[in-house]
Amino acid sequence: MSMADQIFTDMCKDILENGVSTEGEKVRPHWEDGSSAYTIKKFGVVNRYDLSKEFPAITLRKTAIKSCTDEMLWIWQKKSNNVHELHSHIWDEWADETGSIGKAYGYQMGIKHSYKEGMFDQVDRVIYDLKNNPFSRRIMTNLYVHQDLSEMHLYPCAYSMTFNVTQKKGADRLTLNAILNQRSQDVLTANNWNVCQYAVLMHMLAQVCDMEVGELVHVIADAHIYDRHIPIIEELIARPVHDAPDFWLNPEVKDFYQFTRNDVRLDNYVTGPQVENIPVAV
Repeated sequence: MSMADQIFTDMCKDILENGVSTEGEKVRPHWEDGSSAYTIKKFGVVNRYDLSKEFPAITLRKTAIKSCTDEMLWIWQKKSNNVHELHSHIWDEWADETGSIGKAYGYQMGIKHSYKEGMFDQVDRVIYDLKNNPFSRRIMTNLYVHQDLSEMHLYPCAYSMTFNVTQKKGADRLTLNAILNQRSQDVLTANNWNVCQYAVLMHMLAQVCDMEVGELVHVIADAHIYDRHIPIIEELIARPVHDAPDFWLNPEVKDFYQFTRNDVRLDNYVTGPQVENIPVAV
């Protein structure tokens, strides 16, 4: 069993056994038939993944590594808010007729800010500090910009990354760690997707900054399982599990802006079958 499988299974069991139901509350999400989408939720879920030991892709079902990487690069590398620059249709629900999702996600990453060292957007500032001031406690990004919320078609869910660099005793290279903060998460559809894409981001940043990967800590304020997802989750976490896959990142790429979705791969990735026709609350 991979550690990611264990973490995912334990989290789902905890939510189902000890979570709080929102049934009867006034909730925003709804199903396609118009009925309210209620959840069982836990507040303040914290999961830790040691990327130096294994890549955190669950084996209960397949996580599409190239697709989740593509979405991450859409935000962090292309700094885009237009769905036409994605290879998937996961954001189509929130796009307008031009393909824009408003002043959200990649839009915020691309805004330049003034620092004493010059003008940087959030991504370039992270890379600059990791290379030039790695022990700073101020290396972070934030997508939850209150002045622009009214012009976002969806408020950011995974909204902040805080990077922290450590020096392991006797190690030649520094270790890159990070905390991913998420205000809300649909556990079935998005949990391992988000974990994998930010694990890939850490591997990419570590490679271009000549570091090793360390811990990814995932903090979820509202981790929830939708009512119509409960039987799917129960079947999923009862499945057989397998060893963690081997992660491959193209070692030739040393510039973050040169990575593509084809520069990542999961080898020896044995999984259960895909879960088909998952109802999605909007």
